[in-house]
Amino acid sequence: MELANELDAIYLDLEDRRDRVKLEEPALFLGSCKDRLVILDEVHRIPELFQDLRGIIDRGRREGLRTGRFLLLGSASLDLLRQAGETLAGRVAHVELGPLDLIEVSEHADALQHLWVRGGYPDSFLANDDEQSFRWRQDFIRTFLERDVALFGPRLPAETLGRFWTMLAHTHGQLLNASQLARSLGSSPQTVSRYVDLLVDLLLVRRLPPLFANVGKRLVKSPRVYVRDSGQVHALLGLANMQDVLGHPVAGASWEGFVIENLLAVAPPRTDAAFYRTAAGAEIDLILTFANGQRWAVEIKRSLSPRLERGFHHAREDLEPDQAWLVYPGHDRYPKAENVEAISLQELMTLLQTRKP
Repeated sequence: MELANELDAIYLDLEDRRDRVKLEEPALFLGSCKDRLVILDEVHRIPELFQDLRGIIDRGRREGLRTGRFLLLGSASLDLLRQAGETLAGRVAHVELGPLDLIEVSEHADALQHLWVRGGYPDSFLANDDEQSFRWRQDFIRTFLERDVALFGPRLPAETLGRFWTMLAHTHGQLLNASQLARSLGSSPQTVSRYVDLLVDLLLVRRLPPLFANVGKRLVKSPRVYVRDSGQVHALLGLANMQDVLGHPVAGASWEGFVIENLLAVAPPRTDAAFYRTAAGAEIDLILTFANGQRWAVEIKRSLSPRLERGFHHAREDLEPDQAWLVYPGHDRYPKAENVEAISLQELMTLLQTRKP
């Protein structure tokens, strides 16, 4: 609402019945707002609106109104929104707004620790204390499962999907094993794949693909799966504060996923992300391939005295990246091995953010 006031825009919250009533005749209402930006929040609540928007946009184009008329906000990827209504292909630009990243909150005290433990949802990160943040995340998960998921696809039992989401938190950062998850869930691998697809489309889970490189080695073909927000990982596992997180086996994988999400939040456009792993054990946590073909290798360690494993060196020999980094929780930047530098997460994010595509 504050943004709308600053922009002299019209803001409609489509979860609010009073605002939905205004759109009972969308062509009439929206057609009268030609000179102002219209912000439609939670647009997935009215999937039939997409059909009307297409006509309104096309009529406006014929009148010389090209871009910047509508700002559509929702809780899912555009692929899901397209399934809910008529496609707006060629009429819409897609901008993914993830949770807060480390650079955005760097002015806050203990930003790195709080962002990792609480995650990047504003209400969770800005809570008065860890317990309040934890309760907010638990309520978010419960509400999302019970109310929101049904809007985006076939009706799924909230309890079943919640159990599955928690399983993914327990296996956070591991290779996707649909058969094993299916046995634990009492379901089929095909159902597990559908559940993963849904959570990926809802921007709750990241499926990080393996890098397929012509290196003459037998490569792992399964993706790794991460719960995208570290605060949600911890809430799903019942970890309310830093002590809880550090005392749990997921700590290392949680830190790894946290680093990956923050790096990808600031990566240049058309950056491809993958991991590299061979059957013989050569492995790098994150490979970033930029639009110009250059490649960065990123290894992630939670220790303040990080060590590079033999598998990393073998993988670097296979891929010959243009630059190799070791991200750790410290602040100093220093050489760790030949052509490998240890670096803080925030500094590497800054390098990525200022790098030309």
